[in-house]
Amino acid sequence: MSASSSDLIVVGAGPAGVAATVMAASLGMRVHLIERDRVGGKLHHIGALNNVPGNWSTGPDLAAALTADLDRIAPTRLLRRTAASATAVSADDEHTRVRLADGTEHTAAAAIIATGVTTLSPADIPWITAPDGFWPDPLWRTGPDQMSGVTWVLGADRPLGTWLRAHPDVARTISVLCPQEDDYKASEVADDPRVNLVQCAAVAIAPAPTGGWTLEVDERGGKRRQYIAGTVLGNLGNRPATLEGLAQTADEYCPPDEQHPRIWTAGDLRSARFQRIATAQGSGAEAVLACYYDTALVRT
Repeated sequence: MSASSSDLIVVGAGPAGVAATVMAASLGMRVHLIERDRVGGKLHHIGALNNVPGNWSTGPDLAAALTADLDRIAPTRLLRRTAASATAVSADDEHTRVRLADGTEHTAAAAIIATGVTTLSPADIPWITAPDGFWPDPLWRTGPDQMSGVTWVLGADRPLGTWLRAHPDVARTISVLCPQEDDYKASEVADDPRVNLVQCAAVAIAPAPTGGWTLEVDERGGKRRQYIAGTVLGNLGNRPATLEGLAQTADEYCPPDEQHPRIWTAGDLRSARFQRIATAQGSGAEAVLACYYDTALVRT
């Protein structure tokens, strides 16, 4: 190994990456954590947590706890941190290499990639037709006081349930365009009286003459209806934030069992179905244990 090598490189400091880092340090592994942004990632925009063990009422609370976990490890000298974007990962029989955006490479015995997901835009969605550059504010960053007129939400991804839990006292009804692929997610909020779920096949969006937006909705039953929205928000889901060198399935996600034996994936990057904070944390810890025991990548 080169002088800069570690036992393990972890890319991403969200729940999965921090869980992996803590577990690895507890095993005496030298960890190099690479993260371009602040610890916690999207946690900083989650207004309510009710499915995560621990005394965390909001995402920022948990993000602060993750930061404290890393600060606790720092004095052990098992943790090295780099603020940068990773762009590629590769491995051979002895090493794993992670390349950064500036072209530098870092090596380790193994790597855990926990880069999560990025938000889809309307231009990425085949059932949406909209003007060039149309990109509505995301629901999960929008408070009730920022909604004017009738509010429509594009997509029934899971942040819809999080938003409703974060604003339990809001009586406003929001209409949600739900494509068929979001049905299994929408079932989690179908009984909330504040949600008007509209099962749609397609929608065409255009500026309304009097302000706001016109929505021409093709419902799955075959009817076409026109609506006027004062506010249109995005809730379209995500795509995996992959690195060059990762093996991907047809949906672009990166399951752990498809990777090189020295590369593991953890957290939301693994699958569209298991995007939960608790499962992300568990997958980060599990990846470290697989690395440590299955390939005997112990500290040298």
